[in-house]
Amino acid sequence: MYTKASEPDIPDTVGRTGYWSVPGKRIPRTWIAAVAFGGPFLVFWWAGIRINCSPSLPLGLYKETTDGRALLIEFCPEEPSARLAAIRGYRSNGNCPDGAGPLMKPVVASAGDVVEVSDRGIAVNGLLLPNTAQKTKDSQGRPMEPWPYGEYRVTPGFVWVASSYNPWSFDSRYFGPLPVGIIRRRLKPFLTL
Repeated sequence: MYTKASEPDIPDTVGRTGYWSVPGKRIPRTWIAAVAFGGPFLVFWWAGIRINCSPSLPLGLYKETTDGRALLIEFCPEEPSARLAAIRGYRSNGNCPDGAGPLMKPVVASAGDVVEVSDRGIAVNGLLLPNTAQKTKDSQGRPMEPWPYGEYRVTPGFVWVASSYNPWSFDSRYFGPLPVGIIRRRLKPFLTL
């Protein structure tokens, strides 16, 4: 039974001290609020569910999968792209080695595919992907360094990622191919808007 710490004879209420009292223990209200708010996020994380709030993909929940063919990945970008993305706020705080959050992006090309980068965007095996044209400035007007135009055959151990969902996405149009070794998880949409 929970009672007020300052008035033990009144059950099931919170005292003026801001503590719940359990026989022999006092629990601050802030801890209760933290567990109530943070608990669902921890459960999602433990269950392999990721929350996407970035504009690069539809908002929603994404579930980890062991399916190696899943075309959505979570990764910590390599330098110098990692630092640029963190400094400019393309990545929030998180659990990557640099202290910023991982990126979630669709894989658009893998070993054997031919990627062409041009002023029209990224084409894979001759198919132009919508919304993949490079920008010379980001949405805040800061200069961007696009990946060089050209045709690239994807070598084993690498993938290209790009969002055709958002024309401002920070992806392979700026940092090129990614080594598959930096892929942390493969994901599938679970519940998206």
